[in-house]
Amino acid sequence: MDQVPGKTAIVTGAARGIGRAISLVLARHGFAVAVIDLLEEVLENTSREVAALGVDCVPIVADVSDYRGAHTHAAALAGRWGRIDVLVNNAAVLQPKRILEITEAEWDLGVAVNLKGVFNWCQAVAPFMLKGEGGRIVNISSVSANTGPSPHAASRFAYSATKAGVLGLTRGLARELAPKIAVNAVCPGAILTDRTRESFAPHMQRLSDTIPLARIGTPEDIATVVAFLATAEPLFMTGEVVDVDGGACIN
Repeated sequence: MDQVPGKTAIVTGAARGIGRAISLVLARHGFAVAVIDLLEEVLENTSREVAALGVDCVPIVADVSDYRGAHTHAAALAGRWGRIDVLVNNAAVLQPKRILEITEAEWDLGVAVNLKGVFNWCQAVAPFMLKGEGGRIVNISSVSANTGPSPHAASRFAYSATKAGVLGLTRGLARELAPKIAVNAVCPGAILTDRTRESFAPHMQRLSDTIPLARIGTPEDIATVVAFLATAEPLFMTGEVVDVDGGACIN
């Protein structure tokens, strides 16, 4: 074991956008953070930012759809730290194509990354959480899992379908892994990132006008809620889905 930090977290899709913001806010809360992504160069930059906050940061270039890889990396991190406290499943691929345009391979890729990737990492870390003091899993879904894509969304039906699967997985695991592991989901609404900027750009004012809080969200808005679910003591929540959309989808 290299070192034994007080709190540890794994964040997938951590190189940029929401994943980067989550990694940084958890580091500010004192977590050692493993940042996982396929974008090696961007991931190195994020890793340096996280490490600069004075915590152990482990960059891992990996594909979350790789089942064996998830288990290998999780075991290595548990060996390094002696514990895994928090897993944030954020990695996802966008899919802007419609039903008559999408190919089988494109559909399969979305399922492999957006849904199977969440399964892979949940199964990989759960044994370490269960034999330790427990843990928290936070899965990043989307408001489109419940509403379908908005006209200005960066992704269409296939993304909504996989993100709806994440909600089912979250609720099922919340029951199965209780009481030691709390499993919750966060559903971002319109969040401005490098990946959504192009689709949002022509509609920024119109989008803001549809949101009661009168602005488009930021990655930090999502990170703040994830940090609450990762750190709140006591946490009397599991199987919950938290919409972070400025009130756009008030029920």
